[in-house]
Amino acid sequence: MKIIDKTPLVDSKGQFNLVARLQGSLTHGFNWPAELEAQSKVIAQMERVLEKGFVLIRNHTLPGSEVVIPLILVGTNGVTVLYVTNVKGFFEAKGDQWNTIVNGRAQPARINLLTRVIRYARAVQVFLERQGIPLPAIVEGVLITADPGAHVESMRPIARVVMSDAVKPFANSLLQAQAVWRADLVYDFADRIVNPRPPQEVVPAAPLPPAQATPAARAQAIFTASEQVKPFDTNDLGFAFEENASPMEIAEKDQPVAVPAAAAGRGRILGMTFSQVLILGILLLCEICIVIGFAGLMLTNR
Repeated sequence: MKIIDKTPLVDSKGQFNLVARLQGSLTHGFNWPAELEAQSKVIAQMERVLEKGFVLIRNHTLPGSEVVIPLILVGTNGVTVLYVTNVKGFFEAKGDQWNTIVNGRAQPARINLLTRVIRYARAVQVFLERQGIPLPAIVEGVLITADPGAHVESMRPIARVVMSDAVKPFANSLLQAQAVWRADLVYDFADRIVNPRPPQEVVPAAPLPPAQATPAARAQAIFTASEQVKPFDTNDLGFAFEENASPMEIAEKDQPVAVPAAAAGRGRILGMTFSQVLILGILLLCEICIVIGFAGLMLTNR
């Protein structure tokens, strides 16, 4: 399996320095470094199973937007979007609901990971369609819990849920799935994701023969409903990720928020907004004060 790592803010060795870690936490959430570690564990397991004909694109920012897709797996069987989480505890994946189970009672989680991964998959599908890539089926979203301390009870969820002890069997199922693309096409399509063609240069690839098309997966109802709404604005791929949206709301509200590339860079310092720079400055100031205080304490005790 070929891995293309597009994780922002990391150095050539894949490591974070202090400033990059703070910037990443402010931009992508304070749980982002832990999620990157969870990704690495899952990637290592999948890499032992998946062979030639699979390309994994890690933390790629979709062009024209600020949407970072955690993992895009392009294989001979199609395209799958993976979202790896490091949550622990007992959960319930029921339809479009992602609930925590406390004392035997289910209650909605603060962040709905099911709708989140579906939105990632939807964004990738729209992008691929604009690149003229013929999809054998909808882009499936898969939620993976990397921590063995996470236990999920699944009841027909809108996205497939894979627990830590089932990562290898999941990878094997992808390896054994019916091939719809040749290996050379897989690498070409992966290159179109990383290095997209300008609109005027996009040449649609040959459509798949009807016999090769595979059935849509769990989220078919979502995308069937989305066909009835207004097409996406081709100028941008920005998304407003509303964590608690229902499947129908996902289909109806997945309209992109226009964030032109020129406007996205305006008012930013080193890729950060003013508020992020302010928070980073406060944190650095606190750290300097701690160092000065420690140095003063050492001098006083001499």
